[in-house]
Amino acid sequence: QVQPVESGGGLVQAGGSLRLSCAESGSIFRIISMGWYRQAPWKQRELVATITSGGSINYADSVKGRFTISRDNAKKTMNLQMNSLKPEDTAVYYCNERRIGSREYWGQGTQVTVSS
Repeated sequence: QVQPVESGGGLVQAGGSLRLSCAESGSIFRIISMGWYRQAPWKQRELVATITSGGSINYADSVKGRFTISRDNAKKTMNLQMNSLKPEDTAVYYCNERRIGSREYWGQGTQVTVSS
C-alpha cells in the first residue's frame, strides 16, 4: 500500500522537544504539498503545518513560534521540529501528502504525549 511513514513520536515533559519525521510514500505522482495533522482524543483532526513543493509554509496559530516544518528533498523526508511542547499538543500526528491528480495519502500516525 502506498503510504507515507511517520516516526519520532514519544513521551516528553512539558517544555521539552520532539522531532517527527515522515518518509514519503514513493508514489510516482508529483507532490503538490505535504503536511502534518494531529488528532487528540474526542477531537477532530486538525492541521498543524503544511509545506508546498515551492517551499511555502503554513502553521496553525496554536503552534506558531514553537514548531518548524521542513523537507529534505534528497532524503525524501519531511520533518516537524516541536519545541516548548505543551500538554495540549498531545495527539496522534499524521503525515499527509497531496499529489497531482487529487491524490492524497495519509500515514498511520505517531503518538505524541506531553506530560504536565
